[in-house]
Amino acid sequence: MALSVIPLAAGSLRLVQLAGGPDLIPADDRLTGFPTALVLHITAAAFFALVGAFQFLPGLRRHHPAWHRRAGRLVAVAGLAVAGSALWLTLFYEAQPGTGALLYVLRLVFASAMAASLVLGVAAIRRRDMTAHRAWMIRAYAIGLAAGTQAFTDGIAAAILGTGELGMDVAEGSGWLINLAVAEWTIHRPARRRQPRHPDGTTTTRRAPAGAPT
Repeated sequence: MALSVIPLAAGSLRLVQLAGGPDLIPADDRLTGFPTALVLHITAAAFFALVGAFQFLPGLRRHHPAWHRRAGRLVAVAGLAVAGSALWLTLFYEAQPGTGALLYVLRLVFASAMAASLVLGVAAIRRRDMTAHRAWMIRAYAIGLAAGTQAFTDGIAAAILGTGELGMDVAEGSGWLINLAVAEWTIHRPARRRQPRHPDGTTTTRRAPAGAPT
C-alpha cells in the first residue's frame, strides 16, 4: 500500500486536472477531453492496489473467507481493467515523450502477463488449487504495483544515466523485473511454521518444505 502512494497520488491529480480542476501536475498534450481508458486505468488501479493488498493477509482469509472471495472477484475484475486499459493506452495513444520502442514492447508484454496471471489465478481457485492461485495472484499484483517501484528506478536511472530514451526505458522495465523477482522469492521461500510455546516461554520455529501450503 505504501508503494502505491506515489502513482495513486499522481493519478488522482491527473483526474482532477481532466475534470477541469487546477493543473497540479504538468499537463499532458496527448490527453484531450476526459479519456475513458485513462480514467478507467487510474480508478481500477487504485482499487486493485489498495483492496488487493488485504487479499494477502492470512488472518483475513482464515477469519473472513466470504469477504476474501467477494473482494477477490472485484480485485480480479479491477486487475483485468488495469491490464486492458494499459494495452489500449499503449496501442492507441501517442507514446509519452522521452520513451522509445523498448518501453512500448515492455508495456505490451507486462500488461498481457498481468492479464494472463489473473486469468490463471481465477482458473486455479475454481479447481481448488490454492497454491497455484496464490502464486498467480502474487505475480499479477507485483506487475500491477510496478508503477510504485518505477518512481524509484526512474529517479535512480536519471541521476546515474541521465534522461536519455534508452536509459529511461530500462529504468521502467527494471521496476517490473524487481517486483517479479520479489514475487517469485515470496512464492518459493520456505514457509515458517510456529510451534507452541515451551514451558520457559520460548517458541520453536521450523521451516516447512519449499512449496508446502501455508
